Amino acid sequence: MTSRLRALSAELRELEARLRQGGGPEKIERQHKQGKLTARERVERLCDPQSRFLEVGLLVAYDQYESQAPGAGVVTGIAVVEGRECVIVANDATVKAGSWWPETIRKILRAQEIAMRCRIPILYLVDSAGVNLPYQGGVFPGQYGAARIFYYNSIMRRYLRIPQLAAVMGPCIAGGAYLPALSDLIIMVKGTSFMGLGGSNLVKGATGQVIDGETLGGAVTHTEVSGVAHYTAEDDDDCIEQLRALVKKLPTPAGAQSDVGARSAAPDSVRLYDVLPADHRMQYDMHEVLKAIVDDGVSEFQAQLAREIICGDATIDGLPVGIIANQRGLIKGRAGEKPRFGGIIYAESAEKVAFFIDRCDRQGIPLLFVQDVSGFMVGPEAEHEGIIRAGARFVEAMATARVPKIVLTVNHASGAGYYAMAGQGFDPDFIFSWPTGRMAVMEGEAAVQAVHAPSIDNAKKAGKPLDADVQQAIEEMRADYEHQLDARYAAARGYVDTLIYPEETRDVLAFALRAARRNAGPHLGAFVLPAHSFDA
Repeated sequence: MTSRLRALSAELRELEARLRQGGGPEKIERQHKQGKLTARERVERLCDPQSRFLEVGLLVAYDQYESQAPGAGVVTGIAVVEGRECVIVANDATVKAGSWWPETIRKILRAQEIAMRCRIPILYLVDSAGVNLPYQGGVFPGQYGAARIFYYNSIMRRYLRIPQLAAVMGPCIAGGAYLPALSDLIIMVKGTSFMGLGGSNLVKGATGQVIDGETLGGAVTHTEVSGVAHYTAEDDDDCIEQLRALVKKLPTPAGAQSDVGARSAAPDSVRLYDVLPADHRMQYDMHEVLKAIVDDGVSEFQAQLAREIICGDATIDGLPVGIIANQRGLIKGRAGEKPRFGGIIYAESAEKVAFFIDRCDRQGIPLLFVQDVSGFMVGPEAEHEGIIRAGARFVEAMATARVPKIVLTVNHASGAGYYAMAGQGFDPDFIFSWPTGRMAVMEGEAAVQAVHAPSIDNAKKAGKPLDADVQQAIEEMRADYEHQLDARYAAARGYVDTLIYPEETRDVLAFALRAARRNAGPHLGAFVLPAHSFDA
């Protein structure tokens, strides 16, 4: 029988393959006829051979705009360029000429936040017609509109000293021109790139002047006349080579942590497909998941205490990490105690995790949260044990930890337990999910009980079937929850960075850890300004 994880993974692979086609074969061919590479071809040539490109936000907006905005028209992610982790932002001109949708802004901001939190260079491959005008209301105004891209540009340039390199490889029009202008260095491609606050048509309409685009804002103009750009390239290949050469010349940041520890052979991660049960509500052993992710097992902290949550030390590809993971199933209690439900956080487990997080924070050990959490325990016993106080202690320890935080959702991510396990609102460095991840306030059946319990109880007492309208409302609620609980729904809205497959989990986590370790300072918020940054 095909496992739930295998079936969902197969569906995801099919969707991802379609999205990576961007605007489709005709638009790709048109790009080639213009003498340009596509965004994905540029990224591929920019990456070191045989290295990983960890794409972020591939599914964003895939189920919106009648499927006309694959990837929201921009490719974002982390790559290794000349042996160094770099964030890449590449406009996909095969999708509406690379114009900016509202979700394009969110993807670019997320990429910039990763660069700021990890203190790694960011490379912009610009090829965009500007704002997608029918959707300007979601692009232009607002605290998190396009202006915030330029705010992050400025903070990185002035205070964080994060290298920003821009390659203008097509049009770069209007306010979008500030993105490369606020970068450290700009390369432009002869004949195919343009940078200007207004194109030829706008200039003619505004001033009556007639001028061609190359003279107005081409590569030669901006490197030999205006001085806005710094290097010219003959074509896209030359541009990519120059960009790689600039990355190679970047100095190694002071204080960045190098890899430590001995690496071990990768575990057999393919077997993870058969660990999760077909029914997401059934139990399994989280230890089996962890064995296939870490190098040599987890050295558990307080293994016999609050066993519904696992804490321990491990390494992933030789990199030290503190593990916090939810155990599932019915957990046998100590003598005289009731069993506990796995996936639920109790007062004792909250205190255990809070202590463990504080210790990892003091010792500079990154944290990995493996989520299969349904929430905090409720009821008189939990309240009398101080679950609110213990939960707040857990949340505070997690929120204020200065070390890198990485999240992997393998099954449930529900209720306040999702928050405590480093939910998105607490700015973890990276958020990953398997295709089986289910993110919502609660499961559909719980929601049905919360809303329709009185009607259901009354019908039972009367020995009558539910009214047709109530039954229909219940079925619609179940369907809505199942749709919104799908990991693809979360990825389409940017609630997770990337959906990953079980067999690549270990490599992806190691890659993310290496990127995060480049910043030896606090990993809090999108960025923390070091005190010395104000001296210049």
